[in-house]
Amino acid sequence: MCDGSLWKKIMVFSVPLMFSNILQVVFNISDVAVVGKFAGPIALGAVGSTSILVTLSTGLLLGLASGVSALTALYIGARNHEEIKKTVHTAAVLMGFSGLLIMVVGMGLAGVILTVMGTKDELIGGAICYLRLYLLGTPALAMFNLGNAVLSAAGDTRRPLYYLTFAGVVNVILNLFFVIACKMGVAGVAIASIISQYISAGLVIRLLFVSREAFGLRLDCLRVDRDKLRRILRIGIPSAIQYALFAVANLFVQASVNSFDHVMVEGNSAAANTDPLVYDMMAALYTACTSFIAQNLGAGKRDRILKSFYICLLYSFLLGLFLGLGIYVLRYPFLSLFTSDQAVVDAGIKRLTVMALSYCVSAFMDCTIAASRGLGKTIVPMFIVTAGSTVFRLLWIWTVFAYFRTIESLYLLYVFSWTITAVAELIYFARIFKSAEISAV
Repeated sequence: MCDGSLWKKIMVFSVPLMFSNILQVVFNISDVAVVGKFAGPIALGAVGSTSILVTLSTGLLLGLASGVSALTALYIGARNHEEIKKTVHTAAVLMGFSGLLIMVVGMGLAGVILTVMGTKDELIGGAICYLRLYLLGTPALAMFNLGNAVLSAAGDTRRPLYYLTFAGVVNVILNLFFVIACKMGVAGVAIASIISQYISAGLVIRLLFVSREAFGLRLDCLRVDRDKLRRILRIGIPSAIQYALFAVANLFVQASVNSFDHVMVEGNSAAANTDPLVYDMMAALYTACTSFIAQNLGAGKRDRILKSFYICLLYSFLLGLFLGLGIYVLRYPFLSLFTSDQAVVDAGIKRLTVMALSYCVSAFMDCTIAASRGLGKTIVPMFIVTAGSTVFRLLWIWTVFAYFRTIESLYLLYVFSWTITAVAELIYFARIFKSAEISAV
């Protein structure tokens, strides 16, 4: 990451990671597609009603993993093997504990949260069942994110892709078996996801244990180094809070969607499957941005830091634009994957129409946050996100949406919140890059 063409190396790094991220999304999307087609629209709405809570649990783990990735990449760039070893083993303990904690808390509060969100009476039983079962896979998701973060920091994005490909195929096969053959409905797709998550986690953790590299895991070294824990959390907790704040704000969005009839809720559930497809492909470039900036920071190559940011920003903007337009063009066949009900399809198209040209705008916000994270700065970006993409969204719901009461006016809050947050994030990144603060990382 510290030498050669950044245009080429960022692309080579990001493409396998894009497919890895997409395969993780396949776990949930295949759940929604199978239940929508073979268990009916009520099951579709039940699984779709949990999507924000699933995003919240995975987002917390992704936030912590970003701290692991940034710190590991920093030490790899500095070629400090002892610090790499301490970082990875501390991270393994932290991620394992976090996965278990999220599982226990999430299962306990699932019913309460879904009720507070205003989940429809006909959907809530299936939603609680799916969510509680799905959360049993959270420890596995935590360990996969650990392995993926460490390997990505080292520049290896291919092997996690291979593991997820295998696990994704297993997931789809089990979905069809449990739902069609066993008639298990939402429980069947949740169990299929759990099995697939443990397969992918087992493969990536096994790789770390057999590796002879400095980032390899050893049972006798599994202990917490306080300094490394503090540094991981300094980056990871604000990042996790950012993910959580997005999810919390979206809980209010989902509650607003729930104020419409169940057809609109089901259409939103089907159309919302475009979000992780687009976001997670773009997120591969944000991971590249953090990793390349962190490694070049460790190597003291300041000029490559700024160039890495510009390249990742351009790539992610173009990717978001291309994917958004592509999904809009294919909106009818895409939505037909999840439902055969024309009324639900029509409701889903309302969302896709607004979001198609909005996704690319999010690149300016998320890529800049990733760049700041690569420089070890996460506290101020967290507050900017809180103001721009959480408080602003709530104000929008209470004012603009409350006035118009149309589903389109609700969906427009995304692009407006991304825009104002991006402006503030860009100003902050420009300031810290120009200042001497980056030398304190």
